[in-house]
Order: sequence, then structure tokens, then C-alpha cells
Amino acid sequence: MKIKLLLLILLNAIVQPALAGPFTDKLSVCLVKNTSESDKDLLVKWIYAAMSSHPKVKSMSNITIKQGNALNKKTAALFVTLLTKRCHSETKSALEYEGTNAFKTSFGILGEVAMQGLIKAPSVNQYISGLNNYLDTKALNKKLGIK
Repeated sequence: MKIKLLLLILLNAIVQPALAGPFTDKLSVCLVKNTSESDKDLLVKWIYAAMSSHPKVKSMSNITIKQGNALNKKTAALFVTLLTKRCHSETKSALEYEGTNAFKTSFGILGEVAMQGLIKAPSVNQYISGLNNYLDTKALNKKLGIK
């Protein structure tokens, strides 16, 4: 039961970071510093797979159950390694003094850092800037009082 609760907290952390205390701050810094670029790539893939499982976008993704399970397995192993090896003392202190919200906040920050790499990719920026081709700037400027 405790493992399931911890996993739910970690999953929720990626989506909704909360306010941090000093021990949570230290854990957050430790997680970010001790996460390699390949670890961050894994987190981006895992977050994408999780979000693509939503019924409204599921048809736009071709992630198989096998791929999803493999990502869950690798990401769970990364979380365990981060909490029990790379950031063990920070994890213990944060948990002792600030409770399980420390995980929510710290992994939320780690998720944000991992996603920055995704957003900075030139192909992603190019896609996002494509929105400008369809914005009615005249209507926006008129409604917003911009000249």
C-alpha cells in the first residue's frame, strides 16, 4: 500500500508541483543535479506516454502497451535510484521534516527541468511558431486595444 501511495504521489508531482520548504528545496536541487541527460530524456518520454494515454489524445499517439510498460519500469527504477542512492540523505531529511509533499514538489521541479529540454528542441519551437500562421492578429489587436 505504501509503495502505491508513493507512486501516486510521484506521478502527481510531475503534473502539479506545490510550495517547497528548505529540505524539499535541497531534495529538488539534488534530484536535478543527479539526473543525467539520458535520465531527463527518459522522463520526457514517460511524461509524454502518460499524457498520451488520456482519452482525448490517445488516438494521436502510437505508444504500445509494451512500450508504456517498459517506460514505467525504467522510470520507476530511476525514481528508486534517485531516492535511495543519489539523493538518499536529502530524501530522508525532506521526508522526516516536510512529509510526502516533498516528493510531490521535488519531482515536479525535476519534471519541469526535463520538459525544458523538450520545449527547447528546434523542431518543437518550429511547430509552436506555426501557430502564428493562423492567428488573426488584427482581431486580437482590436479586441485588446493594441495599435
